[in-house]
Amino acid sequence: MNRTKIIATVGPLTYTRELLEKLIQSGVDVIRLNMSFSDHEFSKHIIDNINKINEDLGTNTAVMMDLEGPCLRTGEFYNGRAEYKTGERIRIYAKQVICNGFQFCVNYPKLIDDLKYHSIIKLMDGKVVLEVVEKGLDYVVCEVLQGGEVTSLSKIYLPGITLNRKFLTEQDRKDILFAHEMGVDFIGVSNVTDAEDIMEINDVLIELQNDHIGLIAKIQNDKAVKSLNRIIDVADGVLLARSDLAVELPLEDVPNIKRQVIRKCRNKGKISIITAELDSFLTEEVIPSRSEVSDLANAISESVDSILLAGETAVGPNPIEAVMEIEKIIKSAEASTNYDDYLEAAIKAKTKDISGTIASSVALGALELDCKVIIATTTTGHTVKQISKLRPPCMILAVTSDKQIARGLNLYFGVLPIAIKESDFDILTQKVKMQLQELLGLEKGDKVIITGGYPFKKARQTNFMQIDEI
Repeated sequence: MNRTKIIATVGPLTYTRELLEKLIQSGVDVIRLNMSFSDHEFSKHIIDNINKINEDLGTNTAVMMDLEGPCLRTGEFYNGRAEYKTGERIRIYAKQVICNGFQFCVNYPKLIDDLKYHSIIKLMDGKVVLEVVEKGLDYVVCEVLQGGEVTSLSKIYLPGITLNRKFLTEQDRKDILFAHEMGVDFIGVSNVTDAEDIMEINDVLIELQNDHIGLIAKIQNDKAVKSLNRIIDVADGVLLARSDLAVELPLEDVPNIKRQVIRKCRNKGKISIITAELDSFLTEEVIPSRSEVSDLANAISESVDSILLAGETAVGPNPIEAVMEIEKIIKSAEASTNYDDYLEAAIKAKTKDISGTIASSVALGALELDCKVIIATTTTGHTVKQISKLRPPCMILAVTSDKQIARGLNLYFGVLPIAIKESDFDILTQKVKMQLQELLGLEKGDKVIITGGYPFKKARQTNFMQIDEI
């Protein structure tokens, strides 16, 4: 069983119960909804199906919902697209106009005020580049520096430009309320620029008295990179949207930023996620390139928590094959990665409290005694997250009676959450050990470490560990 997790985005090709079940059985741990392209009716259909699948299969697949955030987009073009040629001049309007080969409008009325002469505007993931050469009352004139085709509702990138707008949109607020009502496990916060953006979303969750939803900050621009440490401090995890980042920053900077994100998140016990970028699976191809495989294998060897499939499973023609390919890459990369160095570094930086000491003792004990699994009974998931941060040499079986806690742990590295309703600790651990042969292929005589709080369900923190055998 792989320790690096897989997130799959659902879309028009993967919304049926049958395909969702196949994704989960192929290795997907978290199903992602992108609210830039989903409405509440579609999202409810997906979440209801995931809940039913979890019930039927005994899985704990989590749900992540990505907010659109304050995203700039073009209007809808006549016939869905327009061609802009290098050297031509076009107009961008703040008001609604017909979008064609001479002009287009945007979804942000104050954009004209925020743009300056010689501001650079990028479209189509940076393939089309414009420069502001003239400003009117409600429009700007741009010269096309790099031409190409632009499609309806294309995302607009403004490198180095700060927009004078509120971060939390009304649509995002509605989506957060919907996520709360539907029991979503994680919210992806798009277009973050600083820690204050995360805190604004967190304030809404506090108002809703929701302490379950984890906040994943999407790093998509240069401002977020500069505020990375502060963002990691307040978020539950970070998603590095590499294709977006490569539009705003030099392409050669992105691999180093990826390493920083993985290392800093691991050191602070936060979730690190990178996008898969398997462009091969956006076509009819089902064989990735060597560079795509090497790229992901490197991230896995650096101990990233999770790989995100976006278009590969949302609109790609071979979503199941894409997941299976990621599974193979993870399996091979993990087998050749020495996690002992990560464990040693993490123990040196551990928190100096009871649960932190127990967590490091558990991880070190698992290494020295060649334990096959760590069984962590938990009511909050806190210690499980601390053990995951240490990158122990075996899987962490997180045992809880709360299905919501189990789903929330399913994105953490090396954690296999199971939900068992049992109040007696001895009976609980016996049931778990009986399942281990089926879950992880354990055999009689294999050593395991058990940790948790005693008295069971009454202790306020983890306070014991014991060595046992199957």
